[in-house]
Amino acid sequence: MIRQLIFTLMLTLSYGLISAQPTLTKLWQTDSLNVPESVLLHKENNTLYVSLIGSGDAAAQDGNGTIAKLDLKGDIVQKDWAVGLNSPKGLGKYKSQLYVADLKELVIVSIKSGEVVNKIPFPEAGMLNDVTVDSRGNVYVSDSKGGRIYKVSNGKASIYLDKLSNPNGLLADGSDLYFLDSGVLYKTTDGKQVVKIAEGMEKSTDGLQMYDNNFLVSCWAGMIYFVREDGKITTLLDTRAEKINTADFAFDNQSHTMYLPTFFKNYVAAYKVE
Repeated sequence: MIRQLIFTLMLTLSYGLISAQPTLTKLWQTDSLNVPESVLLHKENNTLYVSLIGSGDAAAQDGNGTIAKLDLKGDIVQKDWAVGLNSPKGLGKYKSQLYVADLKELVIVSIKSGEVVNKIPFPEAGMLNDVTVDSRGNVYVSDSKGGRIYKVSNGKASIYLDKLSNPNGLLADGSDLYFLDSGVLYKTTDGKQVVKIAEGMEKSTDGLQMYDNNFLVSCWAGMIYFVREDGKITTLLDTRAEKINTADFAFDNQSHTMYLPTFFKNYVAAYKVE
């Protein structure tokens, strides 16, 4: 009887640790940045790359979009590290190159120099939004207004998924691709079988990162969610009343630090997630 009680207690405590939701503690925020939309963490050189849409229409081909470089303490190293973009949003990295979703182009930037080395056009795209790169170098790009996810292999683009609602956040993990579409988190496999993981989030779902075996999700309107692998959703942050947007964030699974761009509030904030 005593052994059974001990076993039950240990099982209960173990489940409680697994199911406990994390909390957010703000660490810092940057000085002013011109409409930050996406943050990418480059662990090897302790750098944050931030896409800056710039002033004016967020969907305009105006050439005033840039990529900024920050250190991990939130200090701005260079606001105009890469220039001449239109409305840069999602960022992805593979080896020595940075991939940028820029309206109707996938722009490839040298991480060493900050120079644009190539552009892959998507003439039929409505608005390219997020980027992720798998371990084999395949690049996936969401087209929010076009309702598609594209796959780029060896410089050639093809439609990976079609007839979606408003796809945005992407995350490649092994042979699986996770994506967000209007408040729902999905998983696809190499065979393109689409499986729903969680639903019921605010419809402006934006950023997506793994948190151990679970997920962190942002919604542009001002929400951060913790989504368990079994689909259970809990809210970690709600800044809608303050009108603080929570866009496409980066997350360090080792330090459990989130780097969150705030769009029209013009700064990036770091949070400890624990």
